[in-house]
Amino acid sequence: MNRTTMADVAAKAKVSKTTVSHFINENFSYMGEETKKRIAEAIEELNYNPNIVAKSLKQKQTMSIGIIVANILHAFSTEVIRSIEDYAHMLGYHVIVCNADDDSEKEKNYISMLLAKQVDGLIVVPTAGNNALFSSLSDDDYPIVFIDRYIEDVPIPAFLTDNSLVIKKAYNHLIEKGHKSIGFISQDVSKGITPRIERYSAYKEMCSAYGITPYLISEKLEKIKDAVLHEIERNRFPKSVIVGNDLALYEVMRAIKEKELEIPQDLSLISIDNVTFTEFFSPGVTVIEQPTSLLGREAADHLFKKINNERIDYVIKRLKPELVERESVYEL
Repeated sequence: MNRTTMADVAAKAKVSKTTVSHFINENFSYMGEETKKRIAEAIEELNYNPNIVAKSLKQKQTMSIGIIVANILHAFSTEVIRSIEDYAHMLGYHVIVCNADDDSEKEKNYISMLLAKQVDGLIVVPTAGNNALFSSLSDDDYPIVFIDRYIEDVPIPAFLTDNSLVIKKAYNHLIEKGHKSIGFISQDVSKGITPRIERYSAYKEMCSAYGITPYLISEKLEKIKDAVLHEIERNRFPKSVIVGNDLALYEVMRAIKEKELEIPQDLSLISIDNVTFTEFFSPGVTVIEQPTSLLGREAADHLFKKINNERIDYVIKRLKPELVERESVYEL
């Protein structure tokens, strides 16, 4: 006699497998009483016993997913991982986390390893070097979702922060405070990484709109501090800057400390990413906060719908950031 599966329960109750999984894991948010009743009756009538190992063998699922991030030290990555893991745990899935270090070869090896482990799907912050591999996964209809970045001409769903709005919010805040000398400091924008490219493009557009000469420091992370020191020593550094992320901010802060500059009197700055130290640094750093938890949840939800064979559309979705104002911008 065939073992009853979650799919059988879902069909009997006229709901998705994801909804049945929510019910089994006692996650009743947004679930009506009538839906709960139908699922309970279907489970009882079909004598369904939700055994994870049996389910995995029956449906050729391992109840696990892989997450590959570009840099696990980046606060954005850890916050997104936590959000995805919470969502996966709610559905009874395990996660395997890999750190690619923005290295395409390392990323490729991790993908091979995760596929060998037969994970049910992948959520990836992609590097710029494995386009053919990702295209192949897409062609095979393998469940995969991008987060934070996307690859043009590779039809894999992606969930990103609205990077143009990130810069517009930061730039307009500086303009409102009277600033006319506004720079942008980022990790290397030439590497083809979506957020860096989109933010720099938006920055140039804002400079053009306000008639301000663009000023860019774009370096490998370990070279940012020296680049900032070099510009300060030559009196070429702008009076205000937008910093690309928390890792770059740390290097900028090291240079500022070495030169004994005062924030915001000597230099006004806004950073992208609302990490803990930006709040407790004195003065507190004004930031653009990315919707990390929502990004993780939406990416995970999309992936699990794909895993459960629900109808989903290809999408590149951009979520709204928010300005968190503190004391690092001087009003002129």
